[in-house]
Amino acid sequence: MAIEPRGTGADAPAYAHLGRFSDWVARSPAPARRAVVRPAAELRRLVHEALDVPADPADEAAADVRTGRTWERDGVVGQEVSWSAGFGPRTEAWLLRPAGVDGPLPGVLALHGHDGFKALGKEKVADGPDGPAPVVEALRRGLYGGRAIADDLARAGFTVLVHDTFTWGSRRFELDEMPDRLAAAGRATSASSSPDDVPGDVPPDVALLNAAAWHHEHLVEKYCRLLGTTFAAQVAREDRLALAVLRARPDVGAVGSVGLSGGGARSVLLRATADVDATVVVGMMSTYEALLDHSVVDHTWMLFPEGLAGTVDWPDVAASGAPAPLLVQWTRDDPLFPVEGARAAHERLASAYAAAGAADAHTGEEHDGPHWFGPAMQGSATAWLRRHLT
Repeated sequence: MAIEPRGTGADAPAYAHLGRFSDWVARSPAPARRAVVRPAAELRRLVHEALDVPADPADEAAADVRTGRTWERDGVVGQEVSWSAGFGPRTEAWLLRPAGVDGPLPGVLALHGHDGFKALGKEKVADGPDGPAPVVEALRRGLYGGRAIADDLARAGFTVLVHDTFTWGSRRFELDEMPDRLAAAGRATSASSSPDDVPGDVPPDVALLNAAAWHHEHLVEKYCRLLGTTFAAQVAREDRLALAVLRARPDVGAVGSVGLSGGGARSVLLRATADVDATVVVGMMSTYEALLDHSVVDHTWMLFPEGLAGTVDWPDVAASGAPAPLLVQWTRDDPLFPVEGARAAHERLASAYAAAGAADAHTGEEHDGPHWFGPAMQGSATAWLRRHLT
């Protein structure tokens, strides 16, 4: 027989994935802590402490930066770049510029998403020397309107760096490096889908790796805790290394970042832990309160940094970069982020920017559509980046 929730009270909210433990929320300290409004300087201090950001950015640098093949296609000149993050395999990246253009250009880090797809990283948002990767064509159609957004940004007049980050692509864990039980869990779930999965013709071995990697991220977070860090901190660190590589180029001026979903989380964490001239966050903004009963199971550990998520709200992490310009885009029919949560986050960000004396530096855009970075959204973001980086 059905078991009724206990101890929640007639008017207390019931959470689908907490059931009879729904009253746990009201007895927890985090919601009250997150309700506190803090100035940007204090938020930045809290974020830097939680994510172990060095006081001197010079203490972090990509090692042994190398360049490889170059190519030109459809108005874009590309070059392979790689570096050492200090441990594990080398980080592979592509640098893209508009063909026939010399001299300095504004720079953009194009940050790939999570997508439940860790077999590849940069290939999801950029075309490399061998052209588009067929395995991600369906993903691009569903998330980007079929576009390679990094190439489009290069054609629009930016120097674009797109790199694999920790646990994706060249920085991924292989299946044989995962415990047998996680590989078995991947086999059991590789045919299932979650709201962020995009259907398509994915080879079975890639589907298996992606499914196992979804489970493996929980283990990676455990290792991070044992090693005195977090998954969010490691991803943010590797994105700061990429930022330093891009800034070091003599043909790059002001630098911004853009990312959808997990790439949006990376964009938030990067602006919170480094000096970024302009930031675009797409499909990755909500208050934590709105997420309590909405797909917590589907979200990455990047969104819940230990030592931070229990103290400040997610929009506060983004607000810690004020007064640097910030564009946040969200959609009305996103199954991963309820529109009410995105709107509440927008109001919190607007208040934070007003308090920082920079109300005009924050822009929020609500669009029609699912969880995606559609063509109209891309056009708006490109124009916004051009205004703030040139």
